Amino acid sequence: MPPQPPPVASAPPHRVVVLALEGVYPFELSIPVRIFGTAEDATGAPLYEVITCGLDSAGGQVTTSADFAIAVSHGTEALHTADTLVIPPFTCGPDGPGGGAWLPAELADALALLPAHARIVSICTASYVLAAAGLLDGRRATTHWNEAEHFQRAFPRIQVDENVLFVDDGRILTAAGVAAGVDLCLHLLRRDHGSEVANRVARLCVVPPWREGGQAQYIERPMPEPEAATTAATRSWALQHLHRPLPLKELAEHARMSVRTFCRRFVEEVGLPPGQWLAQRRVDHARRLLETTDLPVDRVAAQSGFGTPSAFRHHLTTTLGISPTAYRRAFRSGTREAA
Repeated sequence: MPPQPPPVASAPPHRVVVLALEGVYPFELSIPVRIFGTAEDATGAPLYEVITCGLDSAGGQVTTSADFAIAVSHGTEALHTADTLVIPPFTCGPDGPGGGAWLPAELADALALLPAHARIVSICTASYVLAAAGLLDGRRATTHWNEAEHFQRAFPRIQVDENVLFVDDGRILTAAGVAAGVDLCLHLLRRDHGSEVANRVARLCVVPPWREGGQAQYIERPMPEPEAATTAATRSWALQHLHRPLPLKELAEHARMSVRTFCRRFVEEVGLPPGQWLAQRRVDHARRLLETTDLPVDRVAAQSGFGTPSAFRHHLTTTLGISPTAYRRAFRSGTREAA
C-alpha cells in the first residue's frame, strides 16, 4: 500500500484578544466571547479563539464596575498574538482612569505589542483609549452619544459621528454604547465569513442580525404624544417592496402623513433620513442575494431596487468598496475561508 500523504494542517482560528482594564464593565467584557466564540464553520470547527488578558504580565485579578472581580489567565504577552484586539469600556472619569490620563504608560506599552496586521476595536467609551493613542486621528469614529460632545472637544482631529451604532474604518473600528458592541461584533463576523455565519450566531444568541438606524434614536428627547403616528408600519411595508421604486411621497402617503412630517418622524425614530435608510436596506438585501443565491447581477440589481446593473455596481462599490462580482466571490456561502 503506497504511503499516504500527511494531512494538510488547517489554519489556526482567528485570535480575538479582549483587554480587561481595571473597572471593566462585565456585560461589554462578555460580548466578544459570546459572539465570536459561538461562530463555527460548516464542520463545526470554531472560527475564532477568544482569550481575555489584563495589563499585568501574568494576568491575575481585575476589578470590575460591579461588586465582583474576575480572574484573568493571560497577561500582556497575549497581545503579541492578537489578530483582533477588543477593548471594552471601564469605569473612569472624563479625564481618564482615576482622573489621570486616558493612556497611562503601561497601557501605551501594551498597545505597542500588537502585530501590525491586528484589527483594533473599542466598545463604548473605550474609544477614548484609541483617541488618546492617536489611532483615531483623521478617522471617522463614534462613542456613546452622551459623551460625543466631550469626545469631539477633547480630540478635535477625529471625525465624530454620534448617530451611528458603529464605525468600520478598516483596521480601526469603534462601537457606540453597550449593545452596539454586539452589532459591531456581528458586523465583523459578516465581514469575515458572510451573512450566513453572522445570522446563525445572531439566532443562537437571540439578537437581531442587524438593527435599523443608529444611536440617534436613543438620544434623550421629549416623548411624543401617545396618539402620535409612527413610521414602523411603513418601514416594514417598504422592506417587502424593495424591488421597486419607493419615492418619498409614496412612503409618506402610506404612513398617512405629509412628506415633511414623515421625514421628521422618520429621523426621530430611526436616526437616518428615509432615503439613506432605504439605500442601506437595498444594499443589505443585495448582499444576502449575492451570498445565498446564484442569481445573475442584473437580477440581483432588479430585486434590490437598483434598477440597472450599472447603477447597482456603482452603489455597491461606493458603499462597500467592492464590485458585486468580487463581493460574491469573497462572501459566497460555503466558499469563504476562515480569516
